[in-house]
Amino acid sequence: MSKGTDIARLADLTQLVLDHRLGKLRSAVAELERSRMQIAALDQPSAAQDLDAVTAEKVTLTYGRWADQRRAELNLVIARQTADCIEALSEAQTAFGRVQALQGLATRLKQVR
Repeated sequence: MSKGTDIARLADLTQLVLDHRLGKLRSAVAELERSRMQIAALDQPSAAQDLDAVTAEKVTLTYGRWADQRRAELNLVIARQTADCIEALSEAQTAFGRVQALQGLATRLKQVR
């Protein structure tokens, strides 16, 4: 095999790796966004309109307690997902750099010939 063929095959492989890592990044960002939407939904007021004042207040307090616990759980999930996004971004950046480097080599090799 010639250098040009080797570099072309390597460039194809690195492009596949880049596509895969970009897919992982998109997936991680989507999961993070979904969790952020869940936490935002907790801030919506509860619908306890048809109840008497005492029962409505009890429902509101119970929901508030549950929402605080759920918010704490989601914050941990969001922290983990944020770390996953940062890691996926780093991997995608590395893969992108490799693709760019191989494309540069291929261009220089074509110019030499």
